[in-house]
Amino acid sequence: MIRVGQGYDVHQLREGLDMWLCGVKVPSSVGFVAHSDGDVAIHALCDALLGALALGDIGHLFPDTSDEFKGIDSKILLRRVVELVRSKGWDIVNADITIALQAPKIAWLVPAMRECLAEVMGVAADAVSVKATTTERLGFVGRGEGCEVWAVALVESR
Repeated sequence: MIRVGQGYDVHQLREGLDMWLCGVKVPSSVGFVAHSDGDVAIHALCDALLGALALGDIGHLFPDTSDEFKGIDSKILLRRVVELVRSKGWDIVNADITIALQAPKIAWLVPAMRECLAEVMGVAADAVSVKATTTERLGFVGRGEGCEVWAVALVESR
């Protein structure tokens, strides 16, 4: 049996904060406003994996009201989600992530992002797709106010 899940997340940008995407630190003067490290791509991916098995969402498992998750590395959250998926008898087939960010340009970091996510999830790098796009200066992303990410994950039962 197979199942598919879809995830979406958005974070506001602000000067002087770190920018993490897919577990990779992005050189930038702006970063994400968030309770955790703000890795909006990992958050969307977690929601996709959780959604595939109807296990809720990242905010339910890791509430932003908990001091336990304040500033946490989102790779830790992803590892926990992957462990949960596997504990339920499922394996990850592949994941596909689209990042909409006007600036900075991140396409050159995509190979490192794919490798990082693959390592954290325990899958081959060719099972992880990461794509970077802009919104052609339209909307909050285009104005440089934030970043949005869509993720899809396919899982299969063992």
